[in-house]
Amino acid sequence: MQTSSDRHEYPAHWEADVVLRDGGTARIRPITVDDAERLVSFYEQVSDESKYYRFFAPYPRLSAKDVHRFTHHDFVDRVGLAATVGGEFIATVRYDRIDADGMPASAPADEAEVAFLVQDAHQGRGVASALLEHIAAVARERDIRRFAAEVLPANNKMIKVFTDAGYTQKRSFEDGVVRLEFDLEPTDRSLAVQRAREQRAEARSVQRLLAPGSVAVIGAGRTPGGVGRSVLDNLRDAGFTGRLYAVNAALGEQDKELDGVPAHRSVRDIAEPVDLAVVAVPAEHVPEVVTECGEHGVQGLVVVSAGYAESGPEGRERQRELVRHARTYGMRIIGPNAFGVINTSPEVRLNASLAPQMPRPGRIGLFAQSGAIGIALLSRLHRRGGGVTGVTGVSTFVSSGNRADVSGNDVLQYWYDDPDTDVVLMYLESIGNPRKFTRLARRTAAAKPLVVVQGARHGGASPQGHAVRATRLPHATVSALLRQAGVIRVDTITELVDAGLLLARQPLPEGPRVAILGNSESLGLLTYDACLAEGLRPLPPRDLTTAASAEDFHRALSQALADDGCDAVVVTAIPALGETSAADAELAEALRSSALAAPAKPVLVVHVELGGLAEALSAAASTAPQAPEAAQGAASGARFHPSDRSPAATRPESAPDSRLIPAYPAAERAVRALAEAVKYAQWRLDAGEPGKVPEHEDIDEKGAARLVEGLLARGEGLTLGGEETATLLGKYGIDVRRALPAPTADEAVAAAGAIGYPVALKTTAPHLRHRADLGGVRLDVADEEQLRRAYAELTELFGAPTVLRPVVQGMAPRGVDTVVRAVIDPAAGAVLSFGLSGAASELLGDTAHRLIPVTDREAASLVRSIRTAPLLFGWRGSAPVDTAALEELMLRVSRLVDDHPEVVAVSLEPVVVAPSGLSVLGATVRLARAPVRDDLGPRTLPVV
Repeated sequence: MQTSSDRHEYPAHWEADVVLRDGGTARIRPITVDDAERLVSFYEQVSDESKYYRFFAPYPRLSAKDVHRFTHHDFVDRVGLAATVGGEFIATVRYDRIDADGMPASAPADEAEVAFLVQDAHQGRGVASALLEHIAAVARERDIRRFAAEVLPANNKMIKVFTDAGYTQKRSFEDGVVRLEFDLEPTDRSLAVQRAREQRAEARSVQRLLAPGSVAVIGAGRTPGGVGRSVLDNLRDAGFTGRLYAVNAALGEQDKELDGVPAHRSVRDIAEPVDLAVVAVPAEHVPEVVTECGEHGVQGLVVVSAGYAESGPEGRERQRELVRHARTYGMRIIGPNAFGVINTSPEVRLNASLAPQMPRPGRIGLFAQSGAIGIALLSRLHRRGGGVTGVTGVSTFVSSGNRADVSGNDVLQYWYDDPDTDVVLMYLESIGNPRKFTRLARRTAAAKPLVVVQGARHGGASPQGHAVRATRLPHATVSALLRQAGVIRVDTITELVDAGLLLARQPLPEGPRVAILGNSESLGLLTYDACLAEGLRPLPPRDLTTAASAEDFHRALSQALADDGCDAVVVTAIPALGETSAADAELAEALRSSALAAPAKPVLVVHVELGGLAEALSAAASTAPQAPEAAQGAASGARFHPSDRSPAATRPESAPDSRLIPAYPAAERAVRALAEAVKYAQWRLDAGEPGKVPEHEDIDEKGAARLVEGLLARGEGLTLGGEETATLLGKYGIDVRRALPAPTADEAVAAAGAIGYPVALKTTAPHLRHRADLGGVRLDVADEEQLRRAYAELTELFGAPTVLRPVVQGMAPRGVDTVVRAVIDPAAGAVLSFGLSGAASELLGDTAHRLIPVTDREAASLVRSIRTAPLLFGWRGSAPVDTAALEELMLRVSRLVDDHPEVVAVSLEPVVVAPSGLSVLGATVRLARAPVRDDLGPRTLPVV
């Protein structure tokens, strides 16, 4: 039982679960007075050499004084953390605050001495690196800015832990000891090191679940049927290459096998190690099973059992306890309420799922939170993979169910560098950590396409069983931010499969120019219209007429692919009366062989109820270059003969140079998939040159920080007044046009005199603010007479000045009214938004978004991303406005929010952009204490 310290309450927020280098998990927590026996037991299992490295002398056992010292901490000047597995210590770290002479000290001393001890059996698992991240975060919280460590020169492992951490450090050697000193302020390198370790550890933890050497199905019935027995049968029928066991507590002594699979009453009875356990027992029996698995050394669990968070509050608490229990033993969980996992690799052949048929092997990684959608996706990929689009299949499949532990983020970490996965398809009903998902998605999309469809977009509530962070951003904004990160966002699972199959087997197009050819003029025109609707640039369709032969298709496609003005080709085909399967095969081979001429350009087929051609296209012939003479012949337009079939026609889909031509039953579907590929290809190009965040020498960051701190001293959730807003924004070079209050007509006249005519008179009442269409604004008021008349009109129309809150403001040059906003969302992070002021952004939702900090390239794209952007660039003969000044303004707002996370909301409205310069006519700023940035802290698993 944890107790309070002698100076501070027990810091429960320091507790964390972490994934180690080998994929297992450990619990990190503060050491307390209750840990004396655990500490002694731990120390007894440490080798004499490790003890010598820790204490610089033989130190066989801890004295009572040592135990007291290492278990009694004040959690401020003296802190100890332990990494535990199964409730027992496997490593410890501690710091003691010291002064400039190396003596024990208290604040304001900001240096501490740090020391580690890792049990020999757990060295090499990355335990010390994880502990260093956490003890450094604790030290920063306690105003310690620097660590010092003394290490024996022979202790290379510990020296490497410090030097590899990425902190700014100093190294010296004196009296036979290496002394390391390093600052604890995170650096770009330390953050990069931390994230690289996170990726390796989380990828490894998923790999252990997807490529086990042995699997035990716990809850497999003696007779066919039931969840557990179905999973067992599916594993056996798929040809799982490892050891397979059936476990059922109800088995009799005589039951040694179930359909040829070794059977046991408990995991404990299995003599060999078990890597993965599939748990299919009633929820009330799962805790006992988890304990048995943990004690047997099982590495991970797939829990298909239901009755957890999806069933209500009691189930939610049962789910939390399940995760806590499994992590105690270092195990990760897929589920509960999971459909299962699949790995089609010939070296594994794992079907630990409820899918009765193993998917075809392929290059697509598939993740689905919903079991029902997972079934639908597997079914569609299987059906289309064998018919419409060739034999493109699945590399790995994960259905996470309630995703209480392993989530889409973890699986993305695995797929990022998985050599067997070229395309990632994800069905998400919720995103538990959007900030991390966006970061991982951006990195993954830079290497391979990531296609996402999000369910439950408009339900207003998260699916039962999913722990989701609250977000104030509408779905459209989240969707825009995902696209900014390179995610290919689609709306249906049909579009998910359509895009995935194209990206899995065709190159990315270099641009939006599309050639269209086929034997149906009508189908060609439909394809042409679909291209225009999707923002592509189609060339005039080429009609080959219904009499076109396979040779005609071959010649036309070769010519289109050889055209430098074409980036992709859509072939349309309709069946001819009496057409035979031989003719289908001849046409398919004609298309494949002509594609050899341009392996860098994608080719798609639109067919109408033409099963024969679809099956022929699935013959898996390669269109990759196989010999210089073959490519030369195709490029020169050599005549096609059916007898010229390539030996590669029998090459398996998984061969690295195989390339299938995808076919679609409708022009709209093919073109939509192609449009997504075009946008993704452009994102890849832009991601290679992301731009930079300008420095802006006139920014007074320190002055703004002092101002923010002083303002926050008044209290939390502070909306600044006009003068304070103008002062803060001025620190970042953002000038707000002066507006003076006018509670009476006389004061309005005085304000106008101070500002200078002409002026604007406008109301600032909440129901009239930024609503010029309601008549609450009078512009170009030239003199006192006009001002008094305008003042009288406003008060007569809308009410007393106390309600209207009128102000007088100097006139700005004419231009386009826009709005620039920034907000810190608790889930997504800091977001910059832009749109035109008024109905365009408010009613039509024509607003663009980018994550902060924004680069110069991103600011330029933000201006051009809204549908009404032509109004800024001289639409219908109007004068173009100063978009460069607008981009500059957005970059300054981005810097303000990024530099000062206490600025939780900024709204500049309206921003009038003139042909030269701009004017900020209205501004509001909201301050609050900076929210916690968990993405910048030490690595942790989500709290359950």
